[in-house]
Amino acid sequence: MNLTLAYRNRSTIVSSSSGLAIALAPNLRRDRVGFDAELIHPLRFREAIAALHDVVISDLRYQPKDRSAHDAYLAEQKAREQKIRTNARDQASKWIRQSSATALSEDEFARLETNYHQKRRQYWSARQEYSNYLLTHDRGLWRLLMPCDPVITVAPDVLFFECFSADESSYGCLTVDRGAFARERDVSLGTTNVDYSWALHEHFQLLRSYRQTRFQVDPTGFEVATTGAEATHREEKIELPGSWLRGFSELQRAMSLPMRRVSLSREGLYSILAFLKRHKAARSPRAVRFELTPGRPVAIVLEPWEERIVLHDRPYDGPKAEVIRTWGRDRLRSLARLLPLLDEAEVYLLGSGLPSFWSIRMGEMRLLLGLSGWTSQNWTGGSSLAALRPPVEPGRYLATQVGAGFRANPSQTLAQICTRTGGSQAEVAAVLNQLAGLGQVIHDLHADVYRWRQVMPVTLSAEIIGPEDAETIAAREIARTSSVHVVRDETRADGLRVLEGKILDRPVTLVLDGDGRMIRGKCTCSHHFTGGLRKGPCRHLQALRDKASSQPGPSGLEAWFALLRN
Repeated sequence: MNLTLAYRNRSTIVSSSSGLAIALAPNLRRDRVGFDAELIHPLRFREAIAALHDVVISDLRYQPKDRSAHDAYLAEQKAREQKIRTNARDQASKWIRQSSATALSEDEFARLETNYHQKRRQYWSARQEYSNYLLTHDRGLWRLLMPCDPVITVAPDVLFFECFSADESSYGCLTVDRGAFARERDVSLGTTNVDYSWALHEHFQLLRSYRQTRFQVDPTGFEVATTGAEATHREEKIELPGSWLRGFSELQRAMSLPMRRVSLSREGLYSILAFLKRHKAARSPRAVRFELTPGRPVAIVLEPWEERIVLHDRPYDGPKAEVIRTWGRDRLRSLARLLPLLDEAEVYLLGSGLPSFWSIRMGEMRLLLGLSGWTSQNWTGGSSLAALRPPVEPGRYLATQVGAGFRANPSQTLAQICTRTGGSQAEVAAVLNQLAGLGQVIHDLHADVYRWRQVMPVTLSAEIIGPEDAETIAAREIARTSSVHVVRDETRADGLRVLEGKILDRPVTLVLDGDGRMIRGKCTCSHHFTGGLRKGPCRHLQALRDKASSQPGPSGLEAWFALLRN
């Protein structure tokens, strides 16, 4: 998806005799959004926005090992070979000059050699200068780290910032109550992108409690130049990867669904972060296991060490006893700097292998960290959200009613939407799930309200987000039939799970690690024969995994919603 952003100024922090002013430049290509008020607790905002910044730049994709010693050895070998080649070239050049009838004179040959080395130095100097520019210039580096500027929404009761991580696996949302501001003026509700850079992040560290701080989404950025005058705004054209849009869409869909809520104390969160900082897992599984029993304290177990952290402050009030395993725990490190300001923490769980959401409350501010459970969109694991989608599409008339209601009132609860539209909870939940996937609705988990906000300046659609993987669609169709027969399901002593079965009379073998990821597979279909697991598992391997690991899918919206609420 190609996206054009236009800004009149750069976002900055302006220092004056009266204090500091945070001036954020909004996107000129979106509807007018403005806000100007005094920030009551600047330290909380500084730490919260810094934690959000850590979410944005987090990239836990595989990084190659340090090979500097081996590279130095290769460089030495290359230098020796180059010396041999140089001597051979000099001897050949001398022979050519001596044997050729039109040989160059010594002076001509020296000038040619000098000119060659001069042009060569000029080329490599320019290349190195350009490389240094890309590494030091903030805009270029920021575009490398984050494919899209953060989004800010000014709502009647809150302001919230949203971002998605560089490795497309973590979602961050900072919500600030309007009560955290004083003397508001020039307020225009809406959603827009704001210009953000490394320099602005460094300036945020200047915020202090003894300085008056004003927060501005600069409305003057929407003033247009007079006719014939030179345009004063700048444009940035970026291309959003399809995987970025799809990952964001999947997490938004997950947020819109009913979840289990687990209260977490400051001591409990500190225990988790401290243990993970001191220990590094050398083998799988690397999950965080929640052991939930109604009326009893919640137990959080860190695998594979089986480190048990019991939360004695509040018993679990869920409907039934269950064990939920989640992944992506290394990304929790971005919450460490919020521990001194933390008042309350909550974890929202969908189920094993599915996204989890960690909510940190700091007075009138809340940071929500969404962990997808995958890194770099690894759909071969057990974190696919396809099984949680509504089994049938909701009615178009109901979707139109829900959308029209949001335009009149941008914040509504599920009960309010059902009352106004006359739809059942299951039907309305399916519509909200669909709108969330298109980037038009966000579920505020702490307040339990749905808010209307368009994350992009254009309305997203299934065509823009991109079609779902063809093999995954086919696997879902196979799983719905009775064509999948599991012959063997065994967990070996080394923790690997071996699955064998027959799918459409085709023998299939699959090996899963402790984290549920596919590490080996065997199938006779052409997709697996040509690509193996490198291009994603074939439909038969996915169908075997889903049959052995998941429950039967619901047949209608009511059954789907009841299963989620249970």
